[in-house]
Amino acid sequence: MIKFSGKSWLTSLGFWVKRGLITVLGVWLASIILLAFLPVPFSAVMVERQISAWLEGDFSYVAHSNWVSMDNISSNMVLAVMAAEDQKFPAHWGFDIAAIEKAISHNEKRPARIRGASTISQQTAKNLFLWDGRSWLRKGLEVGLTAGIELAWTKRRILTVYLNIVEFGDGIFGVEEASQRFFNKSANRLTASEAALLAAVLPNPHRFKVNAPSGYVIRRQQWILRQMRQLGGEGFVKANGLN
Repeated sequence: MIKFSGKSWLTSLGFWVKRGLITVLGVWLASIILLAFLPVPFSAVMVERQISAWLEGDFSYVAHSNWVSMDNISSNMVLAVMAAEDQKFPAHWGFDIAAIEKAISHNEKRPARIRGASTISQQTAKNLFLWDGRSWLRKGLEVGLTAGIELAWTKRRILTVYLNIVEFGDGIFGVEEASQRFFNKSANRLTASEAALLAAVLPNPHRFKVNAPSGYVIRRQQWILRQMRQLGGEGFVKANGLN
């Protein structure tokens, strides 16, 4: 019978932990390279939502997305998510330092009302590879993954993946699925008003509803439309090679 001392057991555990971390990092690196060209079949958030539904006994829930290329997404939708979520997206390298500094200052003054400063690149990395929630570990991994996709992907590709995996409602992932569900049309036919409404629920698609918009959502939709015009409309999208 083989006996393990406490020291050897810890050494063995450390070895397997390191090996597991290296394997996960290798999978992430390979995925970043492959997904620079291939459609994304599912995201970590989709898997998390699906498993949570099954554990709660909801077997009717299906986390579903219809992948479409950027050529089949309205430039109105591209402009709307930038206007709503990340107006400096074409210019930054994954992180909006000014927005982060403002968020830190705000959160220090109002800890009960936490404000985020995640860019579209960061949200893409989080939704694609990581779990939901807040923690320093997850945020640290998000930073590394964001840097990876910014290096390996074009801005157009980041937006394509983001728009195909972002959550617009319960079980509704991706702009094509959302467009079909809420407006009975393809994503390439979305109007500016429809795109702004979809973008308006992104802060919390479980609380805010596209098909039953609250007063806040309507006001946010109107604000997004104004921001879209101030950015320069479709000309802004084309000038930055994003559609």
